[in-house]
Amino acid sequence: MHLDRLISIMEIVAVAGRPVSPVELQKATGLPKPTCYRLVQTLLDQGLIEAPSGDGRVIIGERLIRIALLGKSDVDVRRAAAPLLKAAAVQFNETVFLSRFRNSQVEIIHVETPDDPARAYIHPGIGVRPMHACSCSKAIAAFAEPEFQACIIGGSLKAYTEHTKTTEAELRADFARIVERGFADCDQEIDLGIASVAAPVSIGNIGATFSVGTVGPIRRFGPQSRIEIGEKLIDLASRVSGAIQLCNVAEV
Repeated sequence: MHLDRLISIMEIVAVAGRPVSPVELQKATGLPKPTCYRLVQTLLDQGLIEAPSGDGRVIIGERLIRIALLGKSDVDVRRAAAPLLKAAAVQFNETVFLSRFRNSQVEIIHVETPDDPARAYIHPGIGVRPMHACSCSKAIAAFAEPEFQACIIGGSLKAYTEHTKTTEAELRADFARIVERGFADCDQEIDLGIASVAAPVSIGNIGATFSVGTVGPIRRFGPQSRIEIGEKLIDLASRVSGAIQLCNVAEV
């Protein structure tokens, strides 16, 4: 069947884990060359595979990744990311969390804590976080479409503490700084004495869909410490992205 052949091609591209040429696909499927090339073009036209290098070699497309991700439950995502988050919690000796963007909101969906029994740590809780005041939300919002940022700025900007940014100028400056540095921080913007840092997790070409962060007392999360942690979170975010995408591709 036509659909079977399309699925076979997508499976080959997904399993390869690298750009695959049409010649390789034709040999792997055993299809006649004109048929294989026509099917490849159909998948390209639908965005299910892509040829980013311009040399004809293809990879799994943004649309297919998006479809797989939309069907991915929090349980699946947590299973893929948890080992990396736990290792980071032990390394930082602080709480590390994973947040997810959906329905125009950002929710913390998983938390890992340090193993040190003598360590006092902060648990951020689970659930929706304010888009303008939490590092996990701002790490995603800063890379969002301008229209979505405008919705955030034009919404209710509650002042949780005297440190909460509640004006358009403050938020736009904060978003610009986040984009420049690659991570967001929250300096007592929700609770006095508590700070957090988060980095966006981009999935394929569909943008920042998740974020990874860490939270702790301000005495351990001073300005310089937040910069150092932020740079480490950028690396962690890249590895979490790879784990989630690998999980997606394996089930496509």
